[in-house]
Amino acid sequence: MKVSSISRCLLAGVVMFISLSTVSAQSNKFNGLGTLLTPDNCALLLIDHQPFQFGTLGSHNSQLVLNNVIGLGKTAKVFKVPTLLTSVVEERGGYIVKGLTDIWPEQTPINRTYINAWEDKRVVDWVKKTGRKKIVIAGLWTEVCVAMPALQAAGEGYEVYVVTDASAGVTVEAHEMAIQRMIMGGVVPITFNVFQAELQRDWARTETAGQLVPILIEHMGNIGTNIAWEAQLTEAASKKK
Repeated sequence: MKVSSISRCLLAGVVMFISLSTVSAQSNKFNGLGTLLTPDNCALLLIDHQPFQFGTLGSHNSQLVLNNVIGLGKTAKVFKVPTLLTSVVEERGGYIVKGLTDIWPEQTPINRTYINAWEDKRVVDWVKKTGRKKIVIAGLWTEVCVAMPALQAAGEGYEVYVVTDASAGVTVEAHEMAIQRMIMGGVVPITFNVFQAELQRDWARTETAGQLVPILIEHMGNIGTNIAWEAQLTEAASKKK
């Protein structure tokens, strides 16, 4: 075998080793018990759920997004997950929707001029103060005000999760391309009910399970309807005894 052929084989072997090492590192990061959210390992950022943004949505029904993000916020409150509300130029785009501010009446949302919330030092300082390395983000619009901070935070070593059904974009394509771009950048997409399930983890944890039931009934559509029906049947059966 010629020297050049040996060199090529060695080079190919090195490239393959590096590729396998990268895949292995990524696999360890994105699977296993440690990748799941808990009440103690994550913080929640709710970005720009304001009237102007809701009025320009084209990827989702705005009422559905509103329902989901309020349910998301209530869930975070039950599990005492540190949560930050932030808006952009609220004097023109409007205040954060009342359904969210009512959950944290003691909190004054951070009003930014930066489109990318992660460029606002107050936001980053708040995250650092929580001590959490997993950041859950939902916001409007997905392609701008969610993708920018999600990608930057992921690049700075945070594990970032985006709640896709509590976020939305100006078009279906804009939302979907943003999700794809974030996945390429190492961001993990989840949905509202996944956030609930990972934090609860075990229905034997009655101290939080009982508090989740009203949220499920109010914000989980058919699931909530069926839970209410089950409660009705249980109550009727107990009255017959």
